[in-house]
Amino acid sequence: MSSGECWLLIDDDLAFLQVLARSLSRHNIQAHTATTSAEALAALDTPCIRRCVLDLNLAGESGLQLLPELLTRQPGLEVLVLTGYGSIATAVEAMRRGALNYLCKPVTVNQLISGFAPLDGEPELRPEPPSVEEMEWEHIQRVLNEHEGNISATARALNMHRRTLQRKLQKHSRWRQ
Repeated sequence: MSSGECWLLIDDDLAFLQVLARSLSRHNIQAHTATTSAEALAALDTPCIRRCVLDLNLAGESGLQLLPELLTRQPGLEVLVLTGYGSIATAVEAMRRGALNYLCKPVTVNQLISGFAPLDGEPELRPEPPSVEEMEWEHIQRVLNEHEGNISATARALNMHRRTLQRKLQKHSRWRQ
């Protein structure tokens, strides 16, 4: 990473921001954090910010609405949209509004770094393949979405006991936090 590089991390989950900022620091990336749109826009005054990780849901605010404003304030900013509940429609909309990439939580720091195009002088990282747990979680989320959040219908479609599905959903939500 080039010296003096810093990222803007925007998410309403403060614990997630702190963990992500520490992880990025191990890769020599300084992270500025914001939990609201106002904090994010104010942080753009920091001259070294060239990349931004933007959560789709900011405690009632939409990251999709903030995205064009970030790009207007700082043209050339590379924005990666991150979400806990991905869909093709929101991915397309994020890209249409100027996002460089769109990833679903949980992600590793290497996946985040790989989600951006390499800056001058940076080696290109090969993306990590998703783990079995990540693939299972994405499949569960797709089926859950198809059944409009109905746990019983989702469990039947997955040929899984309802309590097993609930345990998987609870375990994953605790792991994410």
